[in-house]
Amino acid sequence: MLGFLKESRGFDFTGYKRSSIRRRVARRMQQVDAVSFAEYLDRLQVDADEFTHLFNTVLINVTSFLRDPDAWQELQEQVIPQLLAPKSRGESVRVWSAGCASGEEAYGLAVVFAEALGVEEFRQRVKVYATDVDEDALATARQATYSDKELQNLPAAWRERYFERTGSRYTFRSDLRRCVIFGRNDLVQDAPIGRIDLLVCRNTLMYLNAETQAQVLRRFHFALNTSGVLFLGKAEMLLSHARLFLPIDLKRRFFRKADQVDPAARFASALGRGHQGGGRSDVQLEDETLLLSPVATLVVTPDEVLAKANQRAEAQLGITMREIGRRFTELELCHRIAGLRSSYDDVRRNRTSLWLHEGEFARSASETLYFDIQIVPLQVQGEDGPSIALFFTDVTRYRRMTAELQSAHRQVETAYEELQSTVEELETTNEELQSTVEELETTNEELQSTVEELETTNEELQSTNDELQSMNDELRDRTSQLDHANDFLEAVLGSLRTAVIVVDNGLIVRAWNGRADDLWGLRADEAVGQHLLNLDIGLPTDRLRPLVREVLNGSPPGDEGMRVEAINRRGRTVQLAIAVSPMAGRDGQPSGAIVLMDQVDRPAT
Repeated sequence: MLGFLKESRGFDFTGYKRSSIRRRVARRMQQVDAVSFAEYLDRLQVDADEFTHLFNTVLINVTSFLRDPDAWQELQEQVIPQLLAPKSRGESVRVWSAGCASGEEAYGLAVVFAEALGVEEFRQRVKVYATDVDEDALATARQATYSDKELQNLPAAWRERYFERTGSRYTFRSDLRRCVIFGRNDLVQDAPIGRIDLLVCRNTLMYLNAETQAQVLRRFHFALNTSGVLFLGKAEMLLSHARLFLPIDLKRRFFRKADQVDPAARFASALGRGHQGGGRSDVQLEDETLLLSPVATLVVTPDEVLAKANQRAEAQLGITMREIGRRFTELELCHRIAGLRSSYDDVRRNRTSLWLHEGEFARSASETLYFDIQIVPLQVQGEDGPSIALFFTDVTRYRRMTAELQSAHRQVETAYEELQSTVEELETTNEELQSTVEELETTNEELQSTVEELETTNEELQSTNDELQSMNDELRDRTSQLDHANDFLEAVLGSLRTAVIVVDNGLIVRAWNGRADDLWGLRADEAVGQHLLNLDIGLPTDRLRPLVREVLNGSPPGDEGMRVEAINRRGRTVQLAIAVSPMAGRDGQPSGAIVLMDQVDRPAT
C-alpha cells in the first residue's frame, strides 16, 4: 500500500514508523468498514476523495500558536537575541518552519521576530519559509485567518498588534504576511532550503524511523548556517546524533549545528590537511582550484553526502546548489548513468580507484554526453568509510569521432558489397529478362484463350438476364393481381353492414372493417396486429373467448351464435348478435376465425 501511495500521489510514507502508520491506516479502515488492506487498496483505486481522508488521518496536523510556552519564551528571550547579535545591521535573517501544518507555528515565528526587530526592520530583513507535505494544510495556512479560540495562547497585545479582526475571525497583517512564504516540501525526498538561521521542526521527526530521521537530520545540518539553531518538539532528543548537533538547552529542545562535520572541513581532512594555522587558506585554495577545474568533479563525504561540485559539473551534469547536502546515491545522476552507483559502492567498499569508461548521460531529449569517470577514494581511514572524488572527463567528441570513423568504414565495406551484389544482380536480371520474354509469350496465348471464355460467359449471362426479366414480368403480374384481390376484399368488407373481425390461430387481428371501426371507435391500423382479447373495447371477451376457441379447435360453429350486451364507442349499451365461422386453410384445417358482430334492436318492453 505504501508503494501505491508513493507512485499514485507522490507521498512517501516508507520512512514513517511502521507501528504508527499501521495504526493510523487501521483507524481509517475501521471508519470505512474495510476488513483488509487489499479491500481498502481497492477503495483507494476507485475513490479519489478517500486519499484526502487517509492523508488527514496519517498526517496528524496538530499545532497551535506558541505551543509549549516555556520553550517559546526562551526562544524569544535567549535564542533569537543570540542569533541576531553577530549579524550586521540590515543583514537578512532566514527562518524555516518545517512541517508547518496550518500555519500557526510560522506566523508565531514571524510575531516573535517582529517583536525582536521591530515591524519595519522585520519586513526588510526576515524571511520565514513554511513548508509541509500536505497541500490542504498549506491552503489553510496561506489564508492566514484564525478563530478567537485558535489565538487564545497569544498575548492580547500581540493579537491586537499583528492581527486584523474580520467578523468573528482574525487575519494576520497583510504587510507582514508577505514575509511568510509557504511551499510544499517532503523532508524525506526533497532538497532542503539553504542558509537557514533558525530551523523549527517540532513533533515531526518522532513519526519517522531511525534511518529516515538520520537522513532528514543530515539535510537539516546542511541547511543551517554555521551558527544556526535547530528547535525541535519536546519528544525529540537527538541523543544519538551528537556529531551533527550539540544541545543548547536540552530540556526545551534547542540545538546548534556541530562545526566538526562541516563539509569543507571533511574535504580538507580527506586530503590530509587540518584547519589549524594555514589550513584554512589551503582549503580556500583547493575550493577555488576545484571550482575552476576543466573536468567535472564531485566530492562525496564519508557519510555519502555530496559536499562539493564545480562549475563544470553544473554545466555538464546539471548539478546545482540544491543537490549539495543530498545523499549521493539519491541524485538523479546516479540513476541516469548506468553502472555509476555500483562502481561508487565498489570504491567505497574496497577503497581502491576505479574507471568507468564511456558512461552514457542523456542531458536532454536531444543531447547525450559520454564520460570516462574516475572514482577515487580520498580518505583511507575512518569509521564511515572514505571520502570519494568523482572526475567526469567528457569523451563525447572522441566517441563521436570514433563512431563516425566506424560508420565511414562500414559505409565503404557496405559500398563494396553493394557493388559486388549489383554485378551479380545484373547478371541475374539478364537471365530473368530472357525468362520473362518467354513467359510473356505464354501469357499472351493464355490471354487469348481467356478472351474466348469471357465471350462465352457473356452469352450465358445474357441468356440468364432474359430469363430473370421474364420472371420479373410474371412477379409484377402476380403483384398486380394481389393488389386487385386486396382492393376487392377491402371493398367487400367495407360494404358489409356487419362488423367483421378476422383473427388467426393466435387470436391476432388480421382484418378489421369499417363497421367494426364505427361500432368500437378503433381504426384498422390500431387494431390489426393486436390480440383480440387485449383490445380496450366494450366487448365482453370472457363470453367471446370460448366461442372462438371452439371454432379454432375444429368444432362446428353453432347456427344461432350468441347474443351479448356491450358498450359501443359512444358509451351506450347495445345488443350484439355474434357469430363465429372458421377460416379454413389449404389443408382444410382452421387457419383462423371470422367474427361477425351485428347490432340488434332491444325488444320492446
